[in-house]
Amino acid sequence: MSWPITGIGALASIGRDPDELFESLCGGRSGLAPLRGFDSAKFKAGHLFEIDDRPAPGADVPGRATRFLLDAVGQAARDAGLGEDLSDVPVLIGTGLRELRSLELWWRDGAEFAAERMHFGTALRERFGAVNTHTFSNACSASLYALALAVDQLESGAAEHVIVAGADSITESMFGLTDAFQLQPPGRLRPFDVNRKGTILGEGAGAIVLSRGADGHRRIYGRVRSVGVNCDAYHTTAPDRAGVAAAIRQAHERAGVKPGNVDLVMLHGTGTPLNDEVEVRAMCDVFGEHAKVPLVTAIKSMTGHTAGSAGVLSVITALQAMSTGRIPPVTELDEPTEEVRALRLVHTTAATGHIDVAQINGFGFGGLNAVAIVEAVR
Repeated sequence: MSWPITGIGALASIGRDPDELFESLCGGRSGLAPLRGFDSAKFKAGHLFEIDDRPAPGADVPGRATRFLLDAVGQAARDAGLGEDLSDVPVLIGTGLRELRSLELWWRDGAEFAAERMHFGTALRERFGAVNTHTFSNACSASLYALALAVDQLESGAAEHVIVAGADSITESMFGLTDAFQLQPPGRLRPFDVNRKGTILGEGAGAIVLSRGADGHRRIYGRVRSVGVNCDAYHTTAPDRAGVAAAIRQAHERAGVKPGNVDLVMLHGTGTPLNDEVEVRAMCDVFGEHAKVPLVTAIKSMTGHTAGSAGVLSVITALQAMSTGRIPPVTELDEPTEEVRALRLVHTTAATGHIDVAQINGFGFGGLNAVAIVEAVR
């Protein structure tokens, strides 16, 4: 069984809607820019992938993650023909840090921010009348975990439509933490490059609408075949090759596909030395002799690591690749690692290809692994 996707919405540092974002990705455009929300004198690093929506550089304001979320959900709901009334539609949100940045501004600067605003449900209820909202804080795989629950809800008949979303803004505490343990700032986010030095944070939000009865709908972007999830709890931060491979195999089994059936893989691709290596080796473990069958790519070199929204943004990218036949490249890749050369990697410039089945990887701290399989509608 598969579930149709009838609406999409997205924004990030390189685009304020799915079409602008996808065109930027295919064109190799980077959203990396000098710090806008933080005092650069406090940090070694001076660049992030921020959404440029503040009133002035350094003039940070509370509630930005919520605004990103409302924008993406609104785009997707309108696209699916649901309008502004989501009172009967579950909204499932994946996030890393919710509104922690707003709490920082309240604590340090005295910014006005009410405690109930920490939960996205408050704003979703006010804007859309949404009363059935659930937040998943499952690190960088959060929005794919939300997608797994959405599939369960549709399969059980609990809902006719479900919105799956992800949203995160960069917090000063998280940025400060990464800045402290990176002895030398990465400068660029370089997934699968021999000289990669680490990840760089990004901001973004994405949303998709899944529907049970989509016959006659004006547009179906694709169908979700399955989501495989596990939590291997191997290490606080380090990924486990076996756990990652197990999540991929579970997704394939649930979807009823074999490695040779997969045409495109959206890699997690954080640009960190260990994560990239483990992900590629797990891919080779699962795909074996079919390792060069799917095209493989990743988007974080252009969007930054968008945390809880990363999975759903990659799903939307895969859907657009299916409909257009264009596959965005991995940029900032000067010297691919020996491991990644075993895969059919799209890099430097966009590629073209016929995509019927796509796999989306999402892996988070603590072994929170999630893999989705989506298929085209022909």
